Amino acid sequence: MPKLISVLNGPNLNLLGLRQPEIYGTETLDDVAAAMSELAEDLGLAIRFLQSNHEGQLIDWIQEARGKSAGIIINPAAYSHTSIGILDALNAYDGPVLEVHISNIHKREPFRHHSYISQRADGVIAGFGTQGYSLALRRMASLVGSK
Repeated sequence: MPKLISVLNGPNLNLLGLRQPEIYGTETLDDVAAAMSELAEDLGLAIRFLQSNHEGQLIDWIQEARGKSAGIIINPAAYSHTSIGILDALNAYDGPVLEVHISNIHKREPFRHHSYISQRADGVIAGFGTQGYSLALRRMASLVGSK
């Protein structure tokens, strides 16, 4: 049975492909999900790909991942810079956590340079566009001992 990886996406990522394409590109979140599913199968993994604009929902999914998911890949979006609640939920999770940002948050507005989530993340991928998700999944496969 393939190991399950939770891929969690934060606020406004449902608008990917429409919102600020000069920063985030033209791929939609459905495009990313499809590419991730295909890659997961190739890597001998299964994914649960979710998005919410609500902080509490993301926290619930992190808590649900305990004992079910071998790892979490999270693009917390704007919650990166504000959510101690998401950080606390991730700190209660025992598996590896990888943080993904489509844009390079360190080249953007100063308030985006700090991520609470990075304090828990085992790795951070930023600035590689949506390809960052695939990079994160490949790294996660190594961390969880996939084929």
